[in-house]
Amino acid sequence: MPYKLEKFYSAKPVILIKEYLLIMLCTIPYAIVVNHILVPHAIVGGGLTGFCEIIYFASHRTIPIWASSATLNILLLITAYFTVGKRYVFRTLYGVFWLTFWLKVIPVLDVPIITDPFMAVVLGGIFNGTALGLVFLNNGSTGGTDIVAMIVNKYQHLPMGRVLLMCDIVAISCGYFLPEVRSLEKVLFGLCYTFISSTAVDWIMNRMRQSVQFFIFSKKYNEIAEAIIHEVHRGVTYLDAEGGYSGQPYKVITTVARQHDSAKIFRIVREIDPAAFVTQSQVRGVFGEGFDRLNETR
Repeated sequence: MPYKLEKFYSAKPVILIKEYLLIMLCTIPYAIVVNHILVPHAIVGGGLTGFCEIIYFASHRTIPIWASSATLNILLLITAYFTVGKRYVFRTLYGVFWLTFWLKVIPVLDVPIITDPFMAVVLGGIFNGTALGLVFLNNGSTGGTDIVAMIVNKYQHLPMGRVLLMCDIVAISCGYFLPEVRSLEKVLFGLCYTFISSTAVDWIMNRMRQSVQFFIFSKKYNEIAEAIIHEVHRGVTYLDAEGGYSGQPYKVITTVARQHDSAKIFRIVREIDPAAFVTQSQVRGVFGEGFDRLNETR
């Protein structure tokens, strides 16, 4: 087995451990936002947690959120096992377990940690969206309406984003009929919270996945390629090209790297061949060795 492939496969358990550890840690801020911000302010958020809040308030705070969340998620996971696939269920079960654990361990406050409801919604949405974005980046899931969207998408071919949005609107709207929530202002706060959280998720995922692609035209392509491989630790590919004016054949280096590696690559090219011609373009969603792992649920 080639050295690079051998190194990749030997590192796979480490990658899995890192992913599972981050999924566990990122469910903590999610639970804090629910128990320390949303519930004390009586603001119903979107998704399955929003429905659990409705159950919590409708039962006069006798049915804890963690209990209804665990019950509903288990029912959805059983359904998903026979429809979506067991690999997706296992990853989601892990996220659901830790989210349920932290919702139970972290107490529900009577007085919110942020007293101003608007600032609570803004900061809560940012923290929650950031946490969820990191969970998704590590191929995890916290269950809930994500499972519903997966199931509906498989049989009805509706966009997952539309299904999630419909679930959020239904949950937040239902909160209006609860005595503790019955306020148009709180419904709007719930919608703002969901919008901010979704925006934060998209920003985190796009930012973390952002990569750059280089095309490097240089007579010293061998030296540049070797430097990129050994200093930036990125693979390179040679493309056969021919000058349109000169008709002379030559090699073009192409490579894909993370955004933060751009300065290193430009430095290497500048030091080896200041006369080189370089193009750089933004790419997103790079999957494969050295980047994001392919996930069958995407």
